[in-house]
Amino acid sequence: MPEIFQYSFMLRALGAGALVAIVLPVLGSFLVSRRYSLIADSLAHVSLAGIGAGLLLGFAPTYAALPITVAAALLLEWLRRSQRISGEVSLAILMSSGLALAIVFAGLSNTPNVDFSSYLFGSIATTTVADLIALACAAAVALALVIYNYRALLYISFSEDSAQVSRKRVVLLNYMLVALAAIIVVLGLRIVGGLLIGALLVMPVVAAAQLARSFLQTILVAVVFALIAVIAGLIISFYAGIAAGGAIVLSALVILILSLIWRR
Repeated sequence: MPEIFQYSFMLRALGAGALVAIVLPVLGSFLVSRRYSLIADSLAHVSLAGIGAGLLLGFAPTYAALPITVAAALLLEWLRRSQRISGEVSLAILMSSGLALAIVFAGLSNTPNVDFSSYLFGSIATTTVADLIALACAAAVALALVIYNYRALLYISFSEDSAQVSRKRVVLLNYMLVALAAIIVVLGLRIVGGLLIGALLVMPVVAAAQLARSFLQTILVAVVFALIAVIAGLIISFYAGIAAGGAIVLSALVILILSLIWRR
């Protein structure tokens, strides 16, 4: 048995990484098709503010960030639908404000034995069994909802106005999609890190789009690419002694570059 599989923390890391690699590209395929690919970065920055608030108030950081991040995701979708502020401007405002609040809250908390940088850049080796169970439950719910509403989500992604005319539950499904993305982003902070998680949502999808011939094929290939990136990144980080989040994203970048070369 390879040395990497002899450690329980690496097995938990592989399990958590695999769950994130499966669910993020599925949600990302719908978000990227709507030109909403930066939502993961914005929500990750907002979730960091929730983490800081949790540290300041003495709550569990991850679970304190969940309601804040979901509320921010719903606010983003409401602003997009109401067209009061353009999507790009809303994302930029939330991204910068979230990170600023996170830094302020973390500085005020003075909580001992808490490494805030692990939420910024990821610390997959510290994944606990409770983290793994929570992520597995969230991933199962997200995948079940996407599979059940697949045709409607596909319709909305490419022609929202037509879907509205066809009496699809456009508003509800849009809010559902961004809320699911928010939950997975928060639970994936310790795996990839708030500053890097958006890359795992976008890069495998873009790489898969170079090779796939249908939307469903794009989702499946993106999941495979994300799994390869996570496994390769964890192996590289284990033997090279580098940050797992960075190694995972760089692995995804290599896959993207190779897919672009193959397309040419």
